[in-house]
Amino acid sequence: MKGPISNFIEKYYLHFNSAALVDAAKAYEQQLAQGSKMMVTLAGAMSTAELGKIFAEMIRQDKVQIISCTGANLEEDIMNLVAHSHYKRIPEYRDLTPQEEWDLMEKGLNRVTDTCIPEEEAFRRLQQHIVKIWKDAEAAGERYFPHEFMYKMLLSGVLEEYYEIDLKDSWMYAAAEKNLPIVVPGWEDSTMGNIFASYVIKGELKATTMKSGIEYMAWLADWYTENSKDGVGFFQIGGGIAGDFPICVVPMLYQDLEREDTPFWSYFCQISDSTTSYGSYSGAVPNEKITWGKLSVDTPKFIIESDATIVAPLIFAYLLDY
Repeated sequence: MKGPISNFIEKYYLHFNSAALVDAAKAYEQQLAQGSKMMVTLAGAMSTAELGKIFAEMIRQDKVQIISCTGANLEEDIMNLVAHSHYKRIPEYRDLTPQEEWDLMEKGLNRVTDTCIPEEEAFRRLQQHIVKIWKDAEAAGERYFPHEFMYKMLLSGVLEEYYEIDLKDSWMYAAAEKNLPIVVPGWEDSTMGNIFASYVIKGELKATTMKSGIEYMAWLADWYTENSKDGVGFFQIGGGIAGDFPICVVPMLYQDLEREDTPFWSYFCQISDSTTSYGSYSGAVPNEKITWGKLSVDTPKFIIESDATIVAPLIFAYLLDY
């Protein structure tokens, strides 16, 4: 039985981007009903936008089976968990002068649109714990993926004293509890990635202690091969590497590895405010992906040109029968 939010969007979201939202939500629901799995990719600053408030429940209710996300989204959900009260919201961010931006930097407040992440309480609080986990793994001759190190930190309980939000609102904790598969392409392009690199430069850690992006792709190839019999859908929030990297596993499998029985992605939806333009992958219409061997002619395809912080919670609410 659908709840009031679902009923509202079905009644009033009838045309243009709103209709695409409803169509995409219903097709996502159909994918799960027929036994297909779903990958959700997170770009932008969705964790800082507190998507975890609803995305964590999507994970708990098995509405997502695998995630691809940027290193920033991986860490920023945990930062919000341990430092939420120290975040500063700046609604007038459009009016800030360069000097006012500099003043924020000197206060240790790193701005993401209208929200400032507190460096000392967020970045450094995580750093002291994650570095120990990295060094312990290296001393034991062990290697892990970036998300596996984060899972270890969350499940160890070392952060419990810092929790500042309800644990059920952390999508990373929900994922850690399920040991949900995550792919983190380009993890080096994140604060924790920069910190790890600094320890490598100082000679305190080996780069090889952290499993690489190539190893993520090889792991994803095995996962997709094992799980695509009944279809794997692709739900992309934003653009960038979080989506570009994992979608390529399909053409890699059947073109480069010559596994010609590899199924195409069984569903595709992208929420993006990127305008369709020359040479832009994030702004390309889904049909272009057919030419690259990612989607088939029959793959259900949706593009919702809007703000993901508005659209994603509505689609998730529909899938959760809210």
